[in-house]
Amino acid sequence: MSLKRFGVSLEEDVLAALDQFVEDNGFANRSQAIRFFVEKNVAEKKWQCGNIVAGAIVIMYNQSKREVALRITEIQQMYQDVILSSSQYYLNEDFCLHITTVTGVAHRLTELSDRLITIKCIKHGKLVMSRAD
Repeated sequence: MSLKRFGVSLEEDVLAALDQFVEDNGFANRSQAIRFFVEKNVAEKKWQCGNIVAGAIVIMYNQSKREVALRITEIQQMYQDVILSSSQYYLNEDFCLHITTVTGVAHRLTELSDRLITIKCIKHGKLVMSRAD
């Protein structure tokens, strides 16, 4: 798939918020962050119909940041009704791959995913869903 370039005009405070989002979430650049927002919006529109879905939330974080693991646990406790399992894989001294398998109404899984992926210091996160009804 070929990339197309285009210009975007943003107010100064919106640009500052975008730059902070890029930094907080470890995106390589603004384009990657904007692509994330567009793809996320398209996916959410597909799943707003209330379908029952199953999926996985995959996040990667630096395990030396102990508060990240604590925050993940806090959030997951609020979503026990949709979580099937949660596993952590320690890839090396620094990074942990955390996988949460889920099933339930699509918008609830999206809500959980958004809360997990936006935890400060999460390097990468993604929700993958498929209809289960």
